[in-house]
Amino acid sequence: MARSTFVYVTYIRTTPEKLWKALTDPAFQEQYWFGMHCESGWTAGSPWKLVSSSGQVFDAGEIVAAEPPRRLVIRWENQKPELKPEGASLCTMELEAIGPTVKLSITHSIEREPSKLIAAVSGGWPKVISNLKSLLETGSIALLEAYPSAQAR
Repeated sequence: MARSTFVYVTYIRTTPEKLWKALTDPAFQEQYWFGMHCESGWTAGSPWKLVSSSGQVFDAGEIVAAEPPRRLVIRWENQKPELKPEGASLCTMELEAIGPTVKLSITHSIEREPSKLIAAVSGGWPKVISNLKSLLETGSIALLEAYPSAQAR
């Protein structure tokens, strides 16, 4: 079967432990993920969901693997009616210390091609991770809105 994959790599001036905490702490996530946060026990087999500030579940699944502070794998299923039929995708986050930085590699894939879900995450991950990088390095986010109006551009 064909596979659709999106890969995003960035380098963040932080430690693997601080980056792991930023990726798994709901209060910290809300700062860089446009008010969204993840709920999970962050251990293999535990449920996982991405929730808006109003309580709406956007994505759900389970933790496939969790090896703090090096690797996190999430079985990820979007809950939107137009994307849910695609089924579960796999999101793998790998953290590698390189000097004073951490290389963060995110690979998001699904066993279908083409995939509307992968097209959607390929637009979202760069914004979320840019905010995360900026927040960890400077104390403030880069983007206030995920999808600013035409007048705000």
